[in-house]
Amino acid sequence: MRYIATILWAVLITFVLSYVLSSMGGGSLDLVATLVMAAILSIAIFILGDGLLKEKKEQ
Repeated sequence: MRYIATILWAVLITFVLSYVLSSMGGGSLDLVATLVMAAILSIAIFILGDGLLKEKKEQ
């Protein structure tokens, strides 16, 4: 469930960011580039969350 939520939030945040930046620049919204960036963001979050920032359990 947390992977689905992470992917959903990454897509939503990336879509909003891409929309705002393309509107400010006078360009058009590129949906494919937005989804690629969301995928990269999701993978980075998975790597950070599961690997690098994992809490050590106390014994």
